[in-house]
Amino acid sequence: MPTNGNVNRLQGQVAIVTGSSSGIGKAVAQAMAAEGASVVVNHSGRSAEAAEQVVASIKAAGGNAIVIPADVSNEDEVKKIFAETIKSYGTVDILVNNAGLQKDAAFVDMTLEQWKTVLDINLTGQFLCAREAAREFLRRGIVPAKSKAAGKIICMSSVHEVIPWAGHCNYAASKGGVMLLMKSMAQELAPHKIRVNSIGPGAIKTPINRSAWETPEAERKLLTLIPYGRVGEPSDIGLAAVWLASDESDYVTGTTLFVDGGMTLYPGFATGG
Repeated sequence: MPTNGNVNRLQGQVAIVTGSSSGIGKAVAQAMAAEGASVVVNHSGRSAEAAEQVVASIKAAGGNAIVIPADVSNEDEVKKIFAETIKSYGTVDILVNNAGLQKDAAFVDMTLEQWKTVLDINLTGQFLCAREAAREFLRRGIVPAKSKAAGKIICMSSVHEVIPWAGHCNYAASKGGVMLLMKSMAQELAPHKIRVNSIGPGAIKTPINRSAWETPEAERKLLTLIPYGRVGEPSDIGLAAVWLASDESDYVTGTTLFVDGGMTLYPGFATGG
């Protein structure tokens, strides 16, 4: 599990990471566990074995984790995640709203089912989970021995909250929605010392976009969009999430931290456009 040298920044805290059986969510769960958090590894029900492997890897490294399956677009199942977490660990201190998916299609061919499925998971799911987290943070209040904040919510957004993406209108719309959901929550909850931020990953080597990086030719094409000259690793996002969840970022709220190697710098304009 990667760390930047500071350890136990999340000691004694409880983190729910949705969609954490693989990819970015897995890396976030492992990174938070490495910093002392007890972690809830969530999956939608189709990745039970992979989720158990994530928990096993955390425990093997000396951390603490459990699996709680739930569909984040289902209100009753979201409430179950929090009820079971509180039963097991007593409370929740950190929510990482990571669960997300793509169902790509040309705009004129996109079905209502494709539209609704992506919005239900990527946006409504974040609303439902964040609402339950905020309720628990408000109930419990600040515990100074653990954190300066009453709670931390991290929304997993994307560079496509600002970069249009033809052929992915449902996904881009969901991430644009996440941006203003996050900012509006942050504005409303800041007086209660609840911090809400987003991470906007660029191109990261995860199963969801394997075709974009798994061959040398595909990677070379992708790198034309990344000024920093490398494709991101899930651990890059894990480390960013730890920082946003820690007191090191206590004065940060309502912000999207883009972790993208410069993709949002619009590299096509580097030579004047």
